[in-house]
Amino acid sequence: MSTTALTRGPVQAAERSPAPDLARGFMLLLIAIANTPYYLWGREMNPAASHPVDGSAVDKVADFLIIMLVDLRTYPMFAFLFGYGMMQLYNRQLSSGTSEAGARRLLQKRNWLLLAFGFVHAALLWMGDVLGAYGLAGLLMVWLFFQAKDRTLLVWTWVLGGLLAVATVLATIGAWFTAQIPADDPLARSIVADLAPTTTDSAAQTSYLASVVDRLSYWSLGTFAQGVLMLVVPMMLLLAFWAGRRRILENPGEHLPLLRRVAVVGITIGWLGPLPSALDHVGAMGVPDHAAWVFYPVQILTGFFGGLGYVALFGLLGHRLAQRRTGAPSRNLLVTDGPFAGAVQAVGKRSLTSYLLQSVLCAPVLAAWGLGLGERLSSWSMLLFAVLVWALTVAFAVWQERTGRRGPAEVALRRLIYGRT
Repeated sequence: MSTTALTRGPVQAAERSPAPDLARGFMLLLIAIANTPYYLWGREMNPAASHPVDGSAVDKVADFLIIMLVDLRTYPMFAFLFGYGMMQLYNRQLSSGTSEAGARRLLQKRNWLLLAFGFVHAALLWMGDVLGAYGLAGLLMVWLFFQAKDRTLLVWTWVLGGLLAVATVLATIGAWFTAQIPADDPLARSIVADLAPTTTDSAAQTSYLASVVDRLSYWSLGTFAQGVLMLVVPMMLLLAFWAGRRRILENPGEHLPLLRRVAVVGITIGWLGPLPSALDHVGAMGVPDHAAWVFYPVQILTGFFGGLGYVALFGLLGHRLAQRRTGAPSRNLLVTDGPFAGAVQAVGKRSLTSYLLQSVLCAPVLAAWGLGLGERLSSWSMLLFAVLVWALTVAFAVWQERTGRRGPAEVALRRLIYGRT
């Protein structure tokens, strides 16, 4: 699309509201915590939880908390914020005089570019890239539903949610029958072998070129599965379109009852859903290994609610933050909202850069083709490493905020979308 068809460029700093950036910034900590266990190569992993089966008591506590609070909860939250950002971009373009068709073409161009960014990210560093899944889902949802009525968006969310719930119930029934198979049966051993996680294989490759092949193979399947088949990302995008039309995160004070209900219900379901998986991982339940795959669909379904609850929670926090502001906002978030909240927002404003920077800080240090530190760390020390990685991205974002710079990945994406503006 020609950039001359647009009447305005990208969003300016003064137009940003605190809640989305606050959510994105903190979410990146959860993403680092969720992703780094896949670098624990060279040991036996729990196929149902993607965490090491061995470890100290401290390791088990770390695994328990990550399974309960983080695993399969971060990507739904990020998907909602991604869809919400699409609606914000669309509304800004329309309010500035861009045609509806031109604004939609802009969105699709952005989704294609995210798919391309995801491919490069996976090829170079991280097989679990989510940019490709969001770009693919964004292409489909904008094409099919972006102009749909509000009722249609909600109805289709319920339809997809119903399909996911039915699939989860059927999986639970199937797992119960599978559990009746003796553990020493060849079929049971075959199921366990098929469930063995493949993500650590890429991290265990000593050849960088071989790891590229592994990463792209995993990413190709994962992008389609996460972006379409698992249904959570499309559901989140539909709800984000609906919420974006009402500017719920820009004006959370006008939607406090809704945000409170969603936060309480969503987080409650999101935390209770993974409890059986967490208990089984630490040895408090005795689910046979060949039937433990049931935890994965349960995690996917309840992760949808957990991610939505987290979004609502940050909407409420964003409202409190906006209430505390006095006078005219400064150009520097660290002055306007204080050092901690300002720093988290600075990361959120540069979420694409911060997300990619995590892989730059993790893969060469942890993978076998790099320094190979992932073989020596355990669950609790990897958790500390993840927090350190996030802290480094915060420091980088704060430096950029103080000096008035945009994130380099955001600059590149905007240049490709808008040209020189």
